[in-house]
Amino acid sequence: MSKNVEMENIMMADYLDRIGEGLILVSKEPLSYDWTPPELIGRAEELREMASMFLGIENHNVSCKAVVTGNVGSGKTVLTRRFCMDVSAKLEGRRKVSIAHVNCRNHPSSSQVLQQIALSLDSGHPERGFSSAEVIQNIRRNLRHHESHLLLILDEVDVLVRRDSSDLIYKLLRIDEDQEGDGSLSLILVSQDESLFTLFEKAIKSRLGASNSIQLGPYAAIDLEGIARQRYDASCRPGAISDEVLAKIGVFAEESGGDARMAIELLDNSIRRAEMKGREKVLEEDVLPSEVHSPSIEPSQIDKLNFHQRMVLLGICRRLKKEEEISSGDARKLYELVCEENNEEARGYTTFWKYLKHLESQGLIVSRASSSHRGRGRTQYITMPNSIPAVIGDRVEKGLFGG
Repeated sequence: MSKNVEMENIMMADYLDRIGEGLILVSKEPLSYDWTPPELIGRAEELREMASMFLGIENHNVSCKAVVTGNVGSGKTVLTRRFCMDVSAKLEGRRKVSIAHVNCRNHPSSSQVLQQIALSLDSGHPERGFSSAEVIQNIRRNLRHHESHLLLILDEVDVLVRRDSSDLIYKLLRIDEDQEGDGSLSLILVSQDESLFTLFEKAIKSRLGASNSIQLGPYAAIDLEGIARQRYDASCRPGAISDEVLAKIGVFAEESGGDARMAIELLDNSIRRAEMKGREKVLEEDVLPSEVHSPSIEPSQIDKLNFHQRMVLLGICRRLKKEEEISSGDARKLYELVCEENNEEARGYTTFWKYLKHLESQGLIVSRASSSHRGRGRTQYITMPNSIPAVIGDRVEKGLFGG
């Protein structure tokens, strides 16, 4: 064995030992955006509002509705999840409650949403072979058979409505009709879009009720500090992070729009930085907001892309690091170049166009049509939110090529 190889093995062993030690971090889970804490910070009033909307839910003939809107990082998802878990716990022994959470960005069609609901009630539900009407009947039959009430959260529901209209929402709101009046399903709609109600038909607005709406504002610094502290307490060794560090995280996250995700990312990055330096404590100098980019893109949105979708995205990211927008034609050429670099055969133009549309449906790119009508059709121009391309591009490259 050469000295270089031996040294690399020693360095790798030291690296693995550090991971095993966990100088600060004990559990990574509480640093995930998807983690639901046992108690919510800064949302007591909103929880009380939701409770008022769900009065009488223990009665078997009552179904409830709520619409929750707010910007990225305002706590919409964690609020609705925590509320449903609390309702389920309160009604234990009095009424059986099931909870289903469907992200409509990941499942943007009516059939996909219905499939996820059916699977939440029956893990053995067949993936194919049923129409939407049949799946709804199966859901209704399952709820009645088990005398269960379903608390259904449709997250990022505006994606579903814009793609497939609001027909499914209407059907879900009417699921108990002709069923002897039993309330078997309560619906919670979640969206970043404050104008969500304008997307619905009059009949749906009437059933939802304008008073059953909650708009979440940004968090204050004190709340963001509390969120960071809560996640630190659940994920790290005691005494590893001072009050001063947590306060700094709260202030920086408030300055970035009151975004809880920003606070979580600042906390995560500061812990990682301290551990990489071999320290058992996080210092104020480890909190570097300049390294945190907009966390509005979930890592899972990139991880769920197929191989060629990622290569399309990588080509776009490379160019958008230098330019504000690119044409779809340039995006096609960049995709072909990435394929060539990696000895992959590029897919045809129709398939490539479907990839672009999928990336847009996931919120990873934004497109606009040119105002001119030259040629066979309008040219599409593609862009991304500010300062995102470099971050996404790096993640795509690591996922594809292990960089």
